[in-house]
Amino acid sequence: MEPTQKPVRKKRRFWRFLTLLGPGLVTGAADDDPSGIATYSQTGAQFGYGQLWTALYMLPFMAAVQEACARIGLVTGKGIAAVVKEHYSKTVLYSVVILVVFANTINIGADIGAMASAAELLIPVHFVILTLVITATILTLEIFTSYKSYSKLLKWLALALLAYPITAFIVHQPWGTVLRASVVPHVEFNFAFLFIITGVLGTTISPYMFFWEASQEVEEYQEKHPSQTGDKPVITKLSIHRMRLDNNSGMIISEFTTWCILLVGATVLHQSGVKDVKTAADAAKALEPLVHSFPNAGFLAKLIFSIGILGLGFLAVPVLSGSAAYAVSEAFNWDASLNYKLKQARGFYGVITVATVIGLIINFVGIDPVKALVYAAVLNGVAAVPLLFLIIKISRNEKIMGENKSGLLSSSLLWITFIAMGAAAVAMFFTIGH
Repeated sequence: MEPTQKPVRKKRRFWRFLTLLGPGLVTGAADDDPSGIATYSQTGAQFGYGQLWTALYMLPFMAAVQEACARIGLVTGKGIAAVVKEHYSKTVLYSVVILVVFANTINIGADIGAMASAAELLIPVHFVILTLVITATILTLEIFTSYKSYSKLLKWLALALLAYPITAFIVHQPWGTVLRASVVPHVEFNFAFLFIITGVLGTTISPYMFFWEASQEVEEYQEKHPSQTGDKPVITKLSIHRMRLDNNSGMIISEFTTWCILLVGATVLHQSGVKDVKTAADAAKALEPLVHSFPNAGFLAKLIFSIGILGLGFLAVPVLSGSAAYAVSEAFNWDASLNYKLKQARGFYGVITVATVIGLIINFVGIDPVKALVYAAVLNGVAAVPLLFLIIKISRNEKIMGENKSGLLSSSLLWITFIAMGAAAVAMFFTIGH
């Protein structure tokens, strides 16, 4: 074999790998949304290296949960709400839909507020005007642009997240301490610690991700097999393998980024005395070491931070409103797809519009935008618990999943996730006031 053929083959394999990435990669990117960045930054600032271990230990559980959701969508050809409607009572169905819509709407509001706060760092425009402009822009793009085209553009903006891994490795780190903190769990039984760890779990393993990835697997399959639309998918071992490769890649990238944000928050903010991230400017300070040798380092750090928050917000808010709209549409048998025109799916886009506008209104009740992100993450951590139980039941049901039901490893990881998130939420409520 000629020496030049080896690099060519490696390049082809790499590009083939990239073509396999889809719903899992987008879901992983959306997981590091403004709520995630704020929660991880606050965690690092408040507890230093004390919660670094969560990134490593959450990875297998996050991957298992999202794999189960993606498998449900791929095997049944339906979103999670549609599966619940077919196999469970109306009480269960409506409870699931209300829970997802409520949690997502709060998260949308927090993300819009964070985007406006980030934009304020760059342009001297009032917060209210920025929220209105951002909301109108998101709705216009989401309703009148194909999400496939829209997300391609935004993925480039999301590359601003690379600022955190770069900063993590250019700042002097006590690597022995960092590695030990990344592997050895540290737990404190007080409300502050349990509150923030519930937020970390909630912004990592979030209800909207469950519904989004399942529905996107359905859409991707229908796009590749238009003649089979409406039929139960014909699933092969290769289909499952590709889905898992996509899902695991997205989750690994997501959790590595999480670890870097936690580390930067601990090293830059906590060690410089910033224990409470109160504003977007506070969060942006974490990136100052990246540009410390440049003139106007403070402004450059704000610029990089703002681009990342805005790019990820424009990517994540459609995921949040879209997953809520999928759940409602599946419950009421409405046509649902982000690739449909407005006149083809009025109910679907109606839910997106209402959820986004209510999220906008939340920003006018006087809650601090950065704190709202952490509260939204904690809410997700609580809301995820009952939904996880339902996903476990569906993924293990042979009548629904056939030969692709969850095996021992998947079931074990799902049950551990359910127990861990439930225990964190219960312990948090138990320690209130202590």
